[in-house]
Amino acid sequence: MASSPPPPRREEEEERRRHDDRDDDDQITSPLLPAEASSSRGGGSPEENSPIEQVALTVPVGDDPDTPVLTFRMWVLGTASCALLSFLNQFFWYRKEPLTITAISAQIAVVPLGRLMAAALPDRAFLRGTRWEFSLNPGPFNVKEHVLITIFANSGAGTVYAIHVITAVRVFYGKHITFFVSLLVVLTTQVLGFGWAGIFRRYLVEPAAMWWPSNLVQVSLFRALHEKEGRVKGGLTRNQFFLVAFICSFAYYIFPGYLFQMLTSLSWVCWVFPNSVFAQQLGSGLRGLGIGAIGLDWSTVSSYLGSPLASPWFATANVAAGFFFVMYIVTPIAYWFNFYKAKNFPIFSDGLFTATGQKYNISSIVDSHFHFDTKAYEKNGPLYLSTFFAVTYGVGFASLTATIVHVFLFHGSEILQLSKSAFQDKKMDIHTKLMRRYKQVPEWWFICILIANIAVTIFACEYYIEQLQLPWWGVLLACAIAFFFTLPIGIITATTNQTPGLNIITEYIMGYLYPGRPVANMCFKVYGYISMSQALTFLQDFKLGHYMKIPPRTMFMAQVVGTLIAAFVYIGTAWWLMDTVPYICNTELLPPDSPWTCPGDHVFYDASVIWGLISPRRIFGDLGTYSAVNWFFLGGAIAPLLVWLAHRAFPGQSWILLINMPVLIGATGQMPPATAVNYTTWILVGFLSGYVVYRYRRDWWERHNYLLSGALDAGLAFMAVLIYLCLGLENISLNWWGNNLDGCPLASCPTAKGIAVDGCPLYT
Repeated sequence: MASSPPPPRREEEEERRRHDDRDDDDQITSPLLPAEASSSRGGGSPEENSPIEQVALTVPVGDDPDTPVLTFRMWVLGTASCALLSFLNQFFWYRKEPLTITAISAQIAVVPLGRLMAAALPDRAFLRGTRWEFSLNPGPFNVKEHVLITIFANSGAGTVYAIHVITAVRVFYGKHITFFVSLLVVLTTQVLGFGWAGIFRRYLVEPAAMWWPSNLVQVSLFRALHEKEGRVKGGLTRNQFFLVAFICSFAYYIFPGYLFQMLTSLSWVCWVFPNSVFAQQLGSGLRGLGIGAIGLDWSTVSSYLGSPLASPWFATANVAAGFFFVMYIVTPIAYWFNFYKAKNFPIFSDGLFTATGQKYNISSIVDSHFHFDTKAYEKNGPLYLSTFFAVTYGVGFASLTATIVHVFLFHGSEILQLSKSAFQDKKMDIHTKLMRRYKQVPEWWFICILIANIAVTIFACEYYIEQLQLPWWGVLLACAIAFFFTLPIGIITATTNQTPGLNIITEYIMGYLYPGRPVANMCFKVYGYISMSQALTFLQDFKLGHYMKIPPRTMFMAQVVGTLIAAFVYIGTAWWLMDTVPYICNTELLPPDSPWTCPGDHVFYDASVIWGLISPRRIFGDLGTYSAVNWFFLGGAIAPLLVWLAHRAFPGQSWILLINMPVLIGATGQMPPATAVNYTTWILVGFLSGYVVYRYRRDWWERHNYLLSGALDAGLAFMAVLIYLCLGLENISLNWWGNNLDGCPLASCPTAKGIAVDGCPLYT
């Protein structure tokens, strides 16, 4: 069957001519291109294409509803991709440099396999003449099969957050939790998001304004892999460009991945001042402020914030502004004015410290019942955080209230209109119109899954209360929080490609209501935060299927099956590693060159200590050191109001609407474990792509930007896996100065007088 046809050549030529005629100042940096503007420029009515220019340039508007989708090839390659990515991502998550293998890798790898199956499998029909008639080979490998395989692969991409709970309990706290209980937690947290996704589809999938920028990378790649295109003289087809970029990325990663690992963070300031703590605090890309540090490694660029090539420039600019304000204004002021004994600790660290700058002994404040020991805590003294760690918690508070106020002020009327009248024809773009020909997924399907999942979760938490500590009312409260925040955070994600997190507020609430129980706090965070996060993942996949015209019921089936497969593989892999790798995640007992240091799990564990064990009242409340941080809640609520008032006062200044306070304030939400060099290189690449190339070479950006993003991701992933299989399993490593990451050992030292820390100079 034919794949989705490309837009007619005449439309492409007219579109390109319109681009050339635009003034330099007429750049699309906001998430929306108003329909009136599109019409006035000769683009026709909104029904002819999406009002979002990036979508109009990337997503095809044709559809062949007779294309076979649920094929034998799709089932084989889809389930295999899901299982393999789940295994690899969990395997690499515990390592010193966590590698997330995205679905793009599977998206590329299955093409030759799919075409091989199309050439080799018999095309004989089975059960001919019945409604269940099928063939192992219904024709050429088509784009819709490919999309559905990628949806399966998306289920195995990233990480399963609930695994952090099991790792923290088994490894860090050294307590008992059974495999069955662990499996229940993983399954229920992964599936819970389906309910929220089904309820909010009408708001976050069908409207053209909700365009989910990261999906355009995969759409662009699908077109390059399936559409036939003639090569322009002296140029490359999209397929050829992708292949060249993929090979270059694959070959290059041998340097930062193995031969010359310092390319991850070239902190040249530390080389100039090898004995200065102050200089290394400023210059370290991994342990300091990262001034002058640069990473020549795509994993440095994309590992925490995603691909900067998929981020719209206005969102990148907001992230840059927020990062520079927190990293280079707030943090240095707080540190060098010695707020909360800041100089007793590193300027940038996710560690937990005593007042004298030593690592806090957490096990000494946990009693035999796995509860908080008040007397032991009073004896040891209060817990302290590094300057930056404390600031990021305040930023998390502000980001939360900013998200609520921003969505209310700037999207409240749209949400109200959709709630009253659902969708009218005038609100539909061409993609929504084309999807109306398919049977939709009834909302009651999602609600049934939601109710059943909540019931199973309550049963698990009540029946296994000794292991999970979470009471039934905690489950319901977590679900209420996830339900409330899915829509506002979904709007932010769907228009900016940045997602404010709920992890801090869930920890904060449960820490106050149910203090001294770290597992209860972790479970509450997972059910309240990750069910929302999973809902956004499902909605993003729904939008990808929306763009590629996949029948909604088929999409739903693929997501359910893929999620279940991924959950079993993730928990199985994690359990196997915890049983077979000696001292996994325990940096004090592991050999110095061991890769099994689990940086993400350490941050999760530290948070469970702060919020669950000791409780926020003893950290950020009336009994704590950092009570002033609560003022960030008020600041976050006021910030979007100032932008809204400025827009009302100066309606002619369109740039004011580009200020997105939830994204700006929450810019550093990934730090730690993300570091300064991750942000500085991400911002630089995002500026070059989203502003320079988009403005001055629009034709090149249109054809190659998203393809380049996919090629860089895939090349890195394939080489990283190859390095591990060929060299990592045999523990073959290179020991030379080029593999000394960062080269800034003094960046983590305190600078207060009289504070003695191993490996650091003593100030007197």
